[in-house]
Amino acid sequence: MSKILDRAKELRAIVTPHYNCGQSVILPFAETLGMDEDTVMRFGANFGRGMKGGALCGAIAGGLVVLGLYGVEDPVSTASFYKRLRASHPDGLDCVTLLRLNAERGGERKPHCDAMVYEVIEIVEDMLREMGKITD
Repeated sequence: MSKILDRAKELRAIVTPHYNCGQSVILPFAETLGMDEDTVMRFGANFGRGMKGGALCGAIAGGLVVLGLYGVEDPVSTASFYKRLRASHPDGLDCVTLLRLNAERGGERKPHCDAMVYEVIEIVEDMLREMGKITD
């Protein structure tokens, strides 16, 4: 398991302050880049609950932010990111759909959201490794 994934699991276990899905994805990467937690918490504050409106999953939005922090913004790479996510979530990447499908399977919200955070981190780490942006 990676240090970034370990850190995300620590964050998701903390009750107060609450780290939303986006913050939980962004912060572990941002810390390795020397960014301070307060700044990351602020720019990720509205990334929870599907960007506060049931739209794009906050973890996925956080993954896009992380790619941007590492200078990855080209259409081919972002399309690859979405393709990897759609492989396991073909019915949609918006929070409302993901949570509805999870509930239909009898799943609880928190474990589902935690799993989305961890999945996004693994995808982003894989992509950054493949691009030579990270080595550990």
